[in-house]
Amino acid sequence: MNFDTSQSVILENERVLLRPLHSEDIEHLAIFSEQEPELWEYSLLPANGQENLKQYIAIALEKKKIGDSYPFLVFDKKANAYAGSTRFYDIQNTHKSVQLGYTWYGKEFQRTGLNRHCKYLMLEFAFETLKAERVEFRGDANNARSIAAMKGIGCTVEGILRNNCSSPTGRRDSIVLSILKTEWVSHVKENLKLKIM
Repeated sequence: MNFDTSQSVILENERVLLRPLHSEDIEHLAIFSEQEPELWEYSLLPANGQENLKQYIAIALEKKKIGDSYPFLVFDKKANAYAGSTRFYDIQNTHKSVQLGYTWYGKEFQRTGLNRHCKYLMLEFAFETLKAERVEFRGDANNARSIAAMKGIGCTVEGILRNNCSSPTGRRDSIVLSILKTEWVSHVKENLKLKIM
């Protein structure tokens, strides 16, 4: 696997466009940080409020520069509006592994099918273009909605990392889920494709 984060990656289908996140995109995302601060209730790096959003984007772009992450801006074609952000992170080229996360959407874009379209495009890119062997997902073990969404796209629960990281509200337990390349090929891709048709 060789994910060169300096290259421009655009992922797109009839429903959604994922393009590289830029610092100027604060103008597209500010409405969410100002009006929907609860979006980051379970986030390790909240983007509620202008200053937090600036920092959120700056950190994402710095991690992209060092080859750790690849953040996207999400544009919902059906709604003709910017919807949120998602990214690849913890890119491990040697181990052919990448994590998918830091995903959030404004409330009006939640439960609309948008997330499944985004995940389909990202998983397809990870397994078929990057040739990843494993895509990992992590979340707050208390975030039932996020966990249900990850299971819904075909993730397998691996376990709980107890008290494994700091969060704005203290320590948290993180749930770990994954999809392996063999699972993507054998059933996850087709199952997810049926859900977005």
